[in-house]
Amino acid sequence: MKQTLLLAAVLLSARLYAQQPAVLLYNPLQLETIKKDLRQKDKNSIAMLASLQQQADSLLPMKPLTVMEKAFTPESGNKHDYMSQAPYFWYDSSKPNGRPYLRRDGERNPEIYKITDRTYLGKLETASRILALTWYFTGEEKYAAKASSLLQTWFIDEATKMNPNLDFGQAVPGVNSGRGIGIIETIALTGIADAATLLKGSTSWTNNNEKALKNWYAQYLDWMLMSKNGREEHAAKNNHGTWYYAQAIDFALFTGNQAKARELVAESKTRLDSQLTADGKQPLELERTNGLGYSTMDLHGWFTVATLAEKTGVDLWHYQTSKGASIKKAFDWLLPYAMGEQPWTYQQISKYNSKTELYPLLLKAAAVYKEQVYLDKAAKLGSNENNTLVRLLNGS
Repeated sequence: MKQTLLLAAVLLSARLYAQQPAVLLYNPLQLETIKKDLRQKDKNSIAMLASLQQQADSLLPMKPLTVMEKAFTPESGNKHDYMSQAPYFWYDSSKPNGRPYLRRDGERNPEIYKITDRTYLGKLETASRILALTWYFTGEEKYAAKASSLLQTWFIDEATKMNPNLDFGQAVPGVNSGRGIGIIETIALTGIADAATLLKGSTSWTNNNEKALKNWYAQYLDWMLMSKNGREEHAAKNNHGTWYYAQAIDFALFTGNQAKARELVAESKTRLDSQLTADGKQPLELERTNGLGYSTMDLHGWFTVATLAEKTGVDLWHYQTSKGASIKKAFDWLLPYAMGEQPWTYQQISKYNSKTELYPLLLKAAAVYKEQVYLDKAAKLGSNENNTLVRLLNGS
């Protein structure tokens, strides 16, 4: 009996402290360092884990989320198809039945929250990340079991899974039943992929689960590359194009399609060249009613693409466009405005929250470029309610 228990302990230890996880957006070295620090009773790491574990414990009673729960049915007649409504389109009182809806850029229509798919997908990403990280650091199977249950419900179980398409994303009432622009709503899938990767080795997340999830992602990537909506978003010149590359590269890497990932990374250089001016401005984002927010969002996309490009052996962090622009130059141009150090002279009709929007990029920039100024500015902003996750995702 003692030998059996000893063998089990050895196997658990080997599983918990083996090689770095093959995550794509988290820093695997940082995760392993934190795990080592926890074994050595480092106070900061213990405090970080306590915060993370408290969040994970609150998620254990969480009901699994599914696209089947929405109160609406897409045009296909199949609730397994994800659907959402375009956020910046509103009822037009001058038209019969208010349709077609009228665009009001930057003004979010609360009607969109009546369709729950987008909200649920975001909640799924947050929950799966917290639970997977907590299992990774503690080895307590209850966290992996909960994460596994959530992922199986959304992606694998026949009765509840989402179909791998976004044919009905961001529909405009009276105009269409879905648009390529809707693909930006599946950014959450990148975080979910890393969460699933962290679950590898748990008894709750089986090899069959992993295979089924990667098959789902491969099908969704094929849809992104081949469908009408996917091709439209692939060609988008602004932040939508950036986030298309971020997602497609991530999904290609997650499913083992290295060739497609390298191809998309190479393509993304051309997109970067077309988006930035020589001094680092992003004209297509500056023309929006929330120019500061969209410029930050686009840079977040490029930070994500650059992180993934490293997995293909390409350094986008220091890449210079034909104009001499770069990701760093664009970030440095935006920084004084985002920090409130210089007045913003473009439109920003919504409140800009530098703690949630800028803070993660400062941490990532500090990790990549090794410049103390970024950490100093992050310290000025202070932490936020998601500090633990933000630091794990963007820190050095």
